Amino acid sequence: MNRPCLIEASDISVTFGQRPVLQHVSVKVHEGEVVTLIGPNGAGKTTLVRIMLGLVKPQSGHVQRRDGLRIGYMPQKLHIEPTLPITVRRFLELARHAGKTPIDDVLEEVRIGHLLDQQMRAISGGEMQRVLLARALTQAPQLLVLDEPAQGVDVSGQAELYELINEIRTRHRCGVLMISHDLHLVMARTDEVICLNHHICCHGRPEQVSIDPSFLALFGRKEAESLAIYTHRHNHHHDLTGHIVESRHE
Repeated sequence: MNRPCLIEASDISVTFGQRPVLQHVSVKVHEGEVVTLIGPNGAGKTTLVRIMLGLVKPQSGHVQRRDGLRIGYMPQKLHIEPTLPITVRRFLELARHAGKTPIDDVLEEVRIGHLLDQQMRAISGGEMQRVLLARALTQAPQLLVLDEPAQGVDVSGQAELYELINEIRTRHRCGVLMISHDLHLVMARTDEVICLNHHICCHGRPEQVSIDPSFLALFGRKEAESLAIYTHRHNHHHDLTGHIVESRHE
């Protein structure tokens, strides 16, 4: 099935001072597709996302977005002054634009409706990440951009959060562009993995990337072998309604 392209970065290069950060990088995200950026610290992942959001201008290359594209952005973390008296409701109201998704609805969708009148300073790290995800959803996004969405969340909470992101993708038919280090948890829910280290080292389906020599060189054979075992257990994929549409044989 041909899915409409939501956003495409073509031949992006950027240098900070004398240091090349990105070199001839191209990425696209289609409707209903999850694309995950992986790579070591300092590889240029966040810079690439900021370029795609229009926050940083590259030295060369360009970004094309679908006309009127609505983007919901979830930062890696957000510092809120501990003495600031602000509830979850008020925090989300500050981000929501008229005509977008009601706050009660997005909180129920991310399963934290009970936090509506809680003070932001009183919620846990895992709850904070869900509040930030809810904040992105108030924009009724066609594209979700998630920077390390499970930052500060325990292992069981990480698995639940990534499953929730997959449900949101399926329910809203939105594209997802995600930065993540939690390779074992995200791979089975990712359509395309892009391994970035200033340039694109390799990309493709998770099971392809996990055996690519460039991936092995960056992450080590032990990590790659365990990741390959994990991804091969997921021997089917889903259409935009969540139904299995194809089986893959190991």
